[in-house]
Amino acid sequence: MSITSSIKAVGTLSQGVAEGIPDATEDADPIDLFHQWFEAATESDILLPESVALATADAEGRPSVRMVLMKNVDKHGFVFFTNYSSRKATELEANPHAALCFHWAVQERQVRVTGAVTRISQKESDAYFQSRGRGSRVGAWASKQSQPLLARSRLEQRTLEARDRFANTDVPLPPFWGGYRIDPETIEFWQGRADRLHDRLVFSRVTDGWATKRLYP
Repeated sequence: MSITSSIKAVGTLSQGVAEGIPDATEDADPIDLFHQWFEAATESDILLPESVALATADAEGRPSVRMVLMKNVDKHGFVFFTNYSSRKATELEANPHAALCFHWAVQERQVRVTGAVTRISQKESDAYFQSRGRGSRVGAWASKQSQPLLARSRLEQRTLEARDRFANTDVPLPPFWGGYRIDPETIEFWQGRADRLHDRLVFSRVTDGWATKRLYP
């Protein structure tokens, strides 16, 4: 059976939406535009609109990709958190560049981001870490993210040990855990349109702000 016959929704994007990206949007600030699109995705009751595909590559250029949760977006960039021993972090330390792709199917929209990546400050990481639920904070101590796990029972044992360790105290920020910020060099907004004649608008960082251009779909 071909993949085309298996995916019942394959024809939906060919319908597109009535309204595309207006010409006036070319003068917008891309971070402001991102927040507008994100708010629309949130209001549509999409599950986890903050989820995003994060692509990294090792020192030899071999790529890997995974879904993460974007926790902050402002004029400084896009912030997510991870264990600094994870595969994504190891690759970012060796090759500090990444790409993101948000996909909001209900609006037939995508936002793609590329840029250099740096660690955020420990103060910023701690502020977010303390906002997490206690179970998630304990879990950060228990998990050796991306390392081999011989049995699920070992993870459960480490979790119990971490709970006991912090039973009578706050759970502190682990020294091996924190955030990264992607400083965007390009941000592309993609809007599905009828007959697959989609709108694509790219913002590229320049010295005094952003340059914009449209791309063929």
